[in-house]
Amino acid sequence: MPSSDKTPFSRRALLAGAAGLAATSVGVASWQQLRQPKARVLQARCDSYDANLVGILLEGMAAFPAMLAKARGGHVVLKPNLVEVHPDRPINTDPRFIAAAAAAFLEVGAARVTVAEGAGHTRDAEFLLERTGLDELLRPMGVPFVDLNLDEAVDVRPPANLTRLGKLPVARTVMSADLLVSMPKLKTHHWAGVTLSMKNLFGTVPGHVFGWPKNPLHWAGIPNSITDLWSAIRPSFAIVDGIVGMEGDGPIMGTAVPMGVLLMGEDLPALDAQATRLMKLRPEGVEYLRQALELGATVSKHRIELLGDVITPRPFDVIESFHRLRA
Repeated sequence: MPSSDKTPFSRRALLAGAAGLAATSVGVASWQQLRQPKARVLQARCDSYDANLVGILLEGMAAFPAMLAKARGGHVVLKPNLVEVHPDRPINTDPRFIAAAAAAFLEVGAARVTVAEGAGHTRDAEFLLERTGLDELLRPMGVPFVDLNLDEAVDVRPPANLTRLGKLPVARTVMSADLLVSMPKLKTHHWAGVTLSMKNLFGTVPGHVFGWPKNPLHWAGIPNSITDLWSAIRPSFAIVDGIVGMEGDGPIMGTAVPMGVLLMGEDLPALDAQATRLMKLRPEGVEYLRQALELGATVSKHRIELLGDVITPRPFDVIESFHRLRA
């Protein structure tokens, strides 16, 4: 065969091979998405903490009958994100948001509601409750607060053991709840990229065992610790306070972002993935979400059904080491 005939044949073969590889890659990507369980995330528009938060929460919660079945007649533990007090920064889950959630769960028939947190920075829980105003809101409702830093520890064994710690001490109040609800603030984080419902589980580890600010979890790797805690505890529900979020050098030194949204869902990785997208950041670049995906979680937007209101994403600033997360 003349040499001039070989070139077209080789080019055709090369193109065919490239097309085959592309098809294989698309097939693998499709399979990775299809193997993710379907999940639902509800978004509700809410521009102010003075809005009818209880009503908005009740309307959203109605979309999750399995969660409500656990709440009715049971002990609901609300785990907010409380760190330290800076009135000019939206560091904490807003006390009005926490109190509204407590009222909503009592409204749907919870036998008991407890607010519980093991703050990572402030060791004086009474000071934190008083300065944030949370105590003033919870006391008339008869809703107690439990300092998880001082709570009895129960050893749990994470399935993947990414931290290589073998077991993790988790507060008994958390492990004995009929329904554990993670209630984080919508924030960026200078070590994890974003801090949402999964990262919020750091506060379930008693400080009297692991110290402040839970240093062994940092030494074992923050993404590893987040994934291990989520996979061992498996909270049943999460509600994200995104009415006012934080961007930049979070979770403490960042600046406020009026986002006007609250999110809720039964699948924490899916919820965190959608919250990350609302910040115009890529959840696929968040290490602990990638790890959760490998453990069978849902992250792909194609496997998440969005309920409620349509919310326009807004770019959140991140520190330079996390610029790769920008969508």
